[in-house]
Parts: sequence; C-alpha cells; structure tokens
Amino acid sequence: MRIWRSQRAIACLSAANPKPLSPFELNHLLQLCSNSKALDQGKQLHQQIILSGLDCDPFMVTKLVQMYGDCDDLTTAQKLFDKLSQPNVFAWTAILGFYSRNGMSRECICTYSEMKLKGVLPDNYVFPKVLRACAQSSCLEVGVRVHKDVILSGSEFNVQVCNSLIDMYSKCGDAWSAGQVFDEMAEKDLLSWNSMISGYVSNGFLRLAVDLLGSMRLGSFEPDIVTWNTIVDAYCRMGLCDEAWKIFEQIREPNIISWTILVSGYSRIGKHDISLRIFMEMVCRGVYPDLDCLSSGLVSCRYMGALINGREIHGYGIKIETGCAFYKSAGAALLTMYARCRQIHDARNVFKLMDKSDVVTWNAMILGFVDSGLGHLALECFSNMQSIGIKNDQITISTVLPVCDLKSGKQIHAYIRKNSFDSLVPVWNALIHMYSRCGCIGIAYSVFSNMVTRDLVSWNTMIGGFGMHGLGQAAIRLLQEMKHSGFCPNSVTFTSVLSACSHSGLVDEGLELFNSMTINFGFTPGMEHFACVVDLLARGGRLEDAVDFINRMPLEPDKCIWGALLAASRAHQNVSVAKLAAEHLYHLEPEHAGHYVTLSNIYARAGEWDDAVRVRKLMEGRGLVKPSGYSWIVSGN
Repeated sequence: MRIWRSQRAIACLSAANPKPLSPFELNHLLQLCSNSKALDQGKQLHQQIILSGLDCDPFMVTKLVQMYGDCDDLTTAQKLFDKLSQPNVFAWTAILGFYSRNGMSRECICTYSEMKLKGVLPDNYVFPKVLRACAQSSCLEVGVRVHKDVILSGSEFNVQVCNSLIDMYSKCGDAWSAGQVFDEMAEKDLLSWNSMISGYVSNGFLRLAVDLLGSMRLGSFEPDIVTWNTIVDAYCRMGLCDEAWKIFEQIREPNIISWTILVSGYSRIGKHDISLRIFMEMVCRGVYPDLDCLSSGLVSCRYMGALINGREIHGYGIKIETGCAFYKSAGAALLTMYARCRQIHDARNVFKLMDKSDVVTWNAMILGFVDSGLGHLALECFSNMQSIGIKNDQITISTVLPVCDLKSGKQIHAYIRKNSFDSLVPVWNALIHMYSRCGCIGIAYSVFSNMVTRDLVSWNTMIGGFGMHGLGQAAIRLLQEMKHSGFCPNSVTFTSVLSACSHSGLVDEGLELFNSMTINFGFTPGMEHFACVVDLLARGGRLEDAVDFINRMPLEPDKCIWGALLAASRAHQNVSVAKLAAEHLYHLEPEHAGHYVTLSNIYARAGEWDDAVRVRKLMEGRGLVKPSGYSWIVSGN
C-alpha cells in the first residue's frame, strides 16, 4: 500500500509538473520512498536528481543515502556516503540503521566508533540503533560506554533512548541497571513498561515482573497483548500454569504467541494432557499454529504416546510450511515423538529429511533410540556421528551415557576429558548416573567429589546412586552436606533419600527425615513421599503402622501406596493387610490381573485355599488373564 502511494505521488507530481521537480518536492518524495521502502521509485528520483544537477548537493546526497539505507541497498548508500566530504549525523544514521536492522551488530558498533572519531555527535536517533546492536551481541561493555555518551549528550530523558537502554541491559543480563534506568525515567510509555517486564522475565525475576503489572495499572497504563503474553510466560516459568491460564482468559483476542506460551508451559511441568487439550482447542477456534507451537504440541504427543495426534500435526506442518522449514524447526520433536510411540521406521524417515550437518538432528535420533530401549543403536548412531565429523555437544553426551555399559561409559569418560567438557555440569551428572547404574558407586562419588561446580541435579543424582546401592546413611549425610552447601532440596531429593532409607532398612531415620521435611526444610510432602514412607514401614515389617499412616494421610492414597503395601504383605505373609490393600487396588485398577494373582498366592501360602480359589474365580469372571512371565538372558557382550 505504501509503495503504491509513493508511485502515485511521483506520477501525480510528474504529470502536474512537466518541468523538473524542485528540491523541496524531491526531498518530500525521497522521504516517502524511505518510509515505504520503495526502492524502484527512489531510483527514478535519483535519476531526476542527476538530470537536475543536484547530485553534488550535500543535502540531496544525504537524503539519497538515507533512502538507499532505509531500502536496504547498502552498496549504493555506501558509495554515496563516501562522496560526502563531511557526512553529517543523518548520513551516519542511515548506515547505522541498516547494520542494526540486519543484525550486523559488529559493523554497527565499529561504524559508531568511527563516527565519533570523525567528531560527529550522536543524537536521539543514533543511540537506539547502536544500543540495539549491543543487545543483539550481548556486548554489555560497549553498551555501558554508549550509556555514558547518552548522558553526555543530554539524551537520558528521551523515552525512545531510555527504552533502548532498558532493552540493552536486559538482554545483556543486567536487570538491575535496566531497572535503574526505568525508575529514573521522567516519562514512560507502554513500551517502557513492556520492556521492563520482559527484562525481568528473561532474567528470571519472575515475581518482580508480575508485581510490575500492578504498578503499571496504577500508573494508568492498560496492558496490551505483549504485556499479557509476557505475564503469562512469567507464571508458566514459575510452574504456576493454572495462574497463567487465568491471565490468558483476560486476553480479549489471544494470538498464536499467547497460545504457544500456554501449550509449552503446561508441557514443561509435565501436564501433557492439558497441554495437548489446549493445542486442540486453539485449532478448533481457528487459530493456526506456527512452527514453535507445532513443536510444543509434538512434545506433548510424545509424552502422551498420542501417535494419531502426532501424525495429524506432522501432516498439518508439511502442508503449511516447506519441508525444509518444517523439519528444521519441528523435526527433532517429531522424530522423538515417533520413537517414543515405537514407530522407529517413521523416526528414521524423519531423520533422513533433517539436516545431517546439525548436531540437533543427531541428538534427536540418539534420544529416539534411547526412548525405544534400543541402546545399542543409540551408541551406533553416536559412533556414526563422530565418524563423519559432527561435533558433539553436552546434550549428545548426556543422552548417550544412560545407555552405556561400563566399558563404553569409561570410553566416553575419557572422551569428555579429552574434548574439554569438564565445565559442563549436565555431562558430569550423566556420568555419575552411569557409574551408579553400572555398580561403580565409588567411582560415581569420586566424579561427584571432583566437580568444581554442582547443581541440584548433581546432588540428587548422587543421593539417588547411594539409594540404588542401599547406602542409606551415606544418602542422609549427603543431604545434610547439600543443605550446608546452600542448595535447597526439592521433591526428587526427598524421594531419593526416603527410598534410600527404605532399601537400607533405616526405618526410624526415614521417619525422622519425613517429619523434618516440613519443620526443617519448609517442604510440603507429595504423594510420592507418602508412598516412600509406606514402603519404608512395610519393608521393615511394620505393616500395621503402615496402615495407620495411610489412614492419617491428608491425601487420598493412590495405587502406588496400596501396591507397596500389597507387595510387603506378600513378603511378610500378612493376609489381613494384603486383603485390605487388594480391595483398594481392585477399585483403582480393576483391569490389573497381577493384584488378584498376588492376593491369591498369599492366601495359598497361608493355607486358605478357599479364599485363593475365590480370588482366582473373581479374576477369571472379569475376563482377566494372568500376565506371562519371561526371562531375558544376555550372553557375551
């Protein structure tokens, strides 16, 4: 539309003026071409300027530099720029704008330095372009110097400049300085508030972002779609997706970004059923998913095993996008979805269509094999990746280690040391898990002890390793050490320690830990922790205490609780408790034949043959079949 208006304006002026256009008219039309990026019309005007003999006029040349720069013709803009003996700030701005707009941050910063060396003072139009380049390249040091120039030039109260400073500091990871600029602004606009809220979210200050929404409204600014999307994202990142949903419902016309944030948010906290349901609702409302949203939907399909939905998304994706674009963006999610659904043939076909020079492609295929229980193929894929020279990253190593045997695990350990993966915490976490799983708990602890930096997963993995080997006391000691190191235990930590106590027979220690979770750690136990305590008591032979504990639970016991009790009842041959557990399991899992078989066997071992036969007949009457047993023998390698 803008280009058409420029064409029409040029045509009208030419028709009305058979004589050459005046400098004023040329200036006006060049500005129209700049605004609408009408390069062809701008070139026509350039011809008229040459014919009029104005091509040596510094003012007119500067306008041409601006026009060509705004129309992304840098070559011509640079040639004209070089003709100027003393380019003014407007000519420099055009060149800086091109670099900034096209992501050429290094060139933009260097040109800005050159401009200053030539004695040209930057203005309010220059600063946003250079600050954007600093943000793109995360160049905080240069950004701070530009901020000093802003103050020296007296532009620190300009709203556009301040907004650019907030954006630069936020993207360079300095939210505190961004907040300082924001607080000192004499005047703010909607972009100021959105930039600051977004800055807090991107730097992990999620609660501050939510609080700033209230301040924004007190300042008489109404949130727009950008504000709402950012706040929804903040709640999702906090894991408060239900709160995010409430905010989402306040958006009058949610866009694809709004939906994608919500879909990926629920997926991230493991609520894939809700995530997929939201995705389907979005499609039903006529909102067309983009590549990011399709990828998020495929992730949920993977974890739900929703093969049909996954195939539908696959079909839709290749319909709306070219194959290359779709597989580049969503290929990894699609491949792992097929693999999780045991469709290895489809997964391999997707792999063939993906970019083999991209490490993400190989990581997805390795993960696909791991998910399908095909560890030998994952290792083979890893080997092929190395043989063609694809550089591994931490995800590659972390993905392949869980399927390694001790020999291949040690080889990868040597590879890690040789290829400078030493500083990558997730790699060492995977190594600890591998050694623990392969029975080398001493080596696992040695790896853990020698880590320069640890995260929460490091502690949880090592505690889980001790539990796996029945070293309950070591797990408890490591929990205390973890607390003294400043790490706050999470749900996984407590589950691992309680499980370690259970497998080590440390009943009293486990109960003490459970009671201290709320008092000493301020943590509210979940269902998995109650299940651990039931298992702890039941394994220790304290079945009546376990039943009493279940009756006092604030949560409704699930199948894991009663399953643990039934298994322990069989081990300790307690018929009455077994009957109680089985009755609850019949209600929770009426189609699970194993519970009937277990109770029948308990009756049989106790010599209560009539009850054993009754349970068997009950099972058969419901059309249930005892699951077949099988053995798996591995010989040689």
